[in-house]
Amino acid sequence: MTGAVPGAQGRSGDAPAGRRCPGWRLLALGLLSASSVLAAAPAGQAMGREEKRRLGNQVIEMFDHAYSNYMEHAYPADELMPLTCRGRVRGQEPSRGDVDDALGKFSLTLIDTLDTLVVLNKTKEFEDAVTKVIRDVNLDNDIVVSVFETNIRVLGGLLGGHSVAIMLKEKGEVMQWYNGELLHMAKLLGYKLLPAFNTTSGLPYPRVNLKFGVRSPEARTGTETDTCTACAGTLILEFAALSRFTGASIFEEYARKALDFLWEKRQRSSNLVGVTINIHTGDWVRKDSGVGAGIDSYYEYLLKAYVLLGDDSFLERFNTHYDAIMRYISQPPLLLDVHIHKPMLNARTWMDSLLAFFPGLQVLKGDIRPAIETHEMLYQVIKKHNFLPEAFTTDFRVHWAQHPLRPEFAESTYFLYKATGDPYYLEVGKTLIENLNKYARVPCGFAAMKDVRTGSHEDRMDSFFLAEMFKYLYLLFTEKEDLTFDIEDYIFTTEAHLLPLWLSTTNQTAPRKNITTEYTELDDSNFDWTCPNTQILFPNDPMYAQSIREPLKNVVDKSCPRSVSRVEESLSNGPKPPLRARDFMASNPEHLEILKKMGVSLIHLKDGRVQLVQHAIQATSSLDAEDGLRFMQEMIELSSQQQKEQQLPPRAVQIVSHPFFGRVVLTAGPAQFGMDLSKHKSGTRGFVAVSKPYNGCSEITNPDSLKNKIALMQRGQCMFAEKARNIQKAGAIGGIVIDDNEGSSSDTAPLFQMAGDGKNTDDITIPMLFLFNKEGSIILDAIQEYEAVEVLLSDKAKDRATIFKDKMIPNYIIDSNLEMESMDQKSSDNDSHNERSEEISTDLNLVPQDPEEEGGLSSHAELDSSRVPLPDEDSCIPKLQETSSNNPVSELDNPIEEQSKIETDSNPSNSWDNKGQSMDSILADWNEDIEAFEMMEKDEL
Repeated sequence: MTGAVPGAQGRSGDAPAGRRCPGWRLLALGLLSASSVLAAAPAGQAMGREEKRRLGNQVIEMFDHAYSNYMEHAYPADELMPLTCRGRVRGQEPSRGDVDDALGKFSLTLIDTLDTLVVLNKTKEFEDAVTKVIRDVNLDNDIVVSVFETNIRVLGGLLGGHSVAIMLKEKGEVMQWYNGELLHMAKLLGYKLLPAFNTTSGLPYPRVNLKFGVRSPEARTGTETDTCTACAGTLILEFAALSRFTGASIFEEYARKALDFLWEKRQRSSNLVGVTINIHTGDWVRKDSGVGAGIDSYYEYLLKAYVLLGDDSFLERFNTHYDAIMRYISQPPLLLDVHIHKPMLNARTWMDSLLAFFPGLQVLKGDIRPAIETHEMLYQVIKKHNFLPEAFTTDFRVHWAQHPLRPEFAESTYFLYKATGDPYYLEVGKTLIENLNKYARVPCGFAAMKDVRTGSHEDRMDSFFLAEMFKYLYLLFTEKEDLTFDIEDYIFTTEAHLLPLWLSTTNQTAPRKNITTEYTELDDSNFDWTCPNTQILFPNDPMYAQSIREPLKNVVDKSCPRSVSRVEESLSNGPKPPLRARDFMASNPEHLEILKKMGVSLIHLKDGRVQLVQHAIQATSSLDAEDGLRFMQEMIELSSQQQKEQQLPPRAVQIVSHPFFGRVVLTAGPAQFGMDLSKHKSGTRGFVAVSKPYNGCSEITNPDSLKNKIALMQRGQCMFAEKARNIQKAGAIGGIVIDDNEGSSSDTAPLFQMAGDGKNTDDITIPMLFLFNKEGSIILDAIQEYEAVEVLLSDKAKDRATIFKDKMIPNYIIDSNLEMESMDQKSSDNDSHNERSEEISTDLNLVPQDPEEEGGLSSHAELDSSRVPLPDEDSCIPKLQETSSNNPVSELDNPIEEQSKIETDSNPSNSWDNKGQSMDSILADWNEDIEAFEMMEKDEL
């Protein structure tokens, strides 16, 4: 995502006095070569040169595994589906929504990988790849694509490929035949993206038809009104490079106009921008602000546009935004979204994984301490879950469990190592390599994680995995002299494509008036870090970085990071921050007084519960009323979280026989009867066999085939419990029910739970799991090809070293260690610790009030006063438990989380979703979270 260390190439423009210094490339971006600070590394901890070379070679082997499988099984398709060993062709696979907007039938993965091949010194493969792109790729398809994704992946990939192609040609070794063909394709693609900019604001439409543009009848797009800030603000590097390479200034002009408009529309009092903006009016549609999904690369491109183009206005804007980020969003080590109009108020209690790029950007800025802090917090989350979940809460619980093999954390690790030379970051990179090989590697590549808690896989390997992950990991372990060219002569785009710094003095656009100062009086203190003193940035203390990391080592398992600095500042210097639902105690008189000011009444009911009711009209002020509504929303969220925790988590089916050897893990739905796999850590292991009859609804006719095996059955015709009893009677040691709905998949359907038959099911002692049709077909296809297929049914995927302990396995299986069991124990101990945390209530019901009652909006909640806690310093976000079946916890209809469906096989409509009613205003605010999830699914926002 972020850029390489700039080299010594010149750039245009003179700096204002005091805002640039000699050697600005190195110092303004806060980077030193690793060799210059290795002397400060803690003695005895430095990784040896041979070990670094071994890890670098291992990265190359992993890349070869992914790339060769794409070329063998997927090319010319856009992406590889590594579980089914085939290409993903848009229109031929079930739609994944906005995620598929990155696919344009233009061999996306190959184009995205071009300059990675050169970084990894695979010049022969690069020459072959360029030949294929020129010969095979068609950019005139009648297909609607994302402007943002096509720009960073395809246009950026073509420009990066062109950059390294002309470099290799100049060296005189390879590519002597190259005559700018990739640049010609890039220019053609650039013109195909330009129709998206046909708006009054200059902000582009989010999508464009490669053949028909935007507004023509055939285009099937052009009706959208909104786009994300990153979508409109992540164009300047690629478009400006295209203009500088070709001399056609129109591309840079359009990208600059979009950036100018976003700057003009920032919230003036906070200097923050929202997530989503109306492309016609410039109104903010989503007014929350952070550094993650929807905004991230907008900030990145402001800083890098200054580096590449030499326009001081970009640096001024970046520093102004950065000051606001550190003032409002940064709550070390956390980065929490806030409201642009009320930046002291957090917009949510969770973080998304895309913010993992930000420590790398802080390194480029030169602000090392918060970069180290946030990176260490993220690393602790990874050590707990093996990968960074798509989103996690402020107390580090999983919020969205997917992980599509994102590279942002590896990127920040690389830049922190470049800046500090601390060998600790080499060990972090080694952990990333080991986790990828242990948990994501499959026979046909690397599969995204469907659920980091269970280790189950998703049938996708996004192009950015090849474009970025292997590039950053290889550069982390490779000495500068071992590279075939000087990486510091280039800057990385957000997709890690290489653009040469000499573009700064080539085909410059006409001088432009600095519009930044028209809109704000800039505080020179924003630029304190533009030219930092290296002795301050990197003190001669070998324990410098370690001293910053040390307090955060146990932050995930043992503490609840709070915004201490912000709270203390508010307590001592001004009004107290709003009361948060997680902190509320009904026994605290001060809290009750705050509730009263917010228009929230507390009523004791006869059954011992306490009812919370909010009437906005009774609040002391409109701001207090807004705080009261936010308080009630947080109570709803706490209640919803608790209900989700009461549902059974997903299980895993791991194929352990040849040639899978535990590398394919399928997401499985649990059963509410039979063996509880969470209490049997070793799981149930056995060969699979298809039951006869296949539906398992009558006496089994092939008991000899099922004895001591795991039976496969088809869903339908009878109750799940009946199927379980029949195969158990036949001698099966477990059962897997496969969905009979053709094409169903855990990728697109909510988690499915199998319910009993309404009778006592204690007689069922074998484990039962449910697989959707797509996942079940993987096992059935394996039986057809390999006959003997062995699987492991468990609560979560097991380390292959654990699976094959004391067994002979092929030498080419990646070595594993036996740390999984201790990690599981540590996680279990932590879960037990959390369960002992005291709770603020035991029941919370939200019911609609009469809309005309007292003439205003009201909200209503109930909790059990007998369970109000005393303060507990070990308690993070409290759990709200249900105490009465007559008063279930209500839950907003929220597709963000995996909503579990508890059904009997004969009645699929019997659902366990409790969908409560609430005020329209609360639903509208929750819809923002839904939109955030949809944007997260755009992969690289």
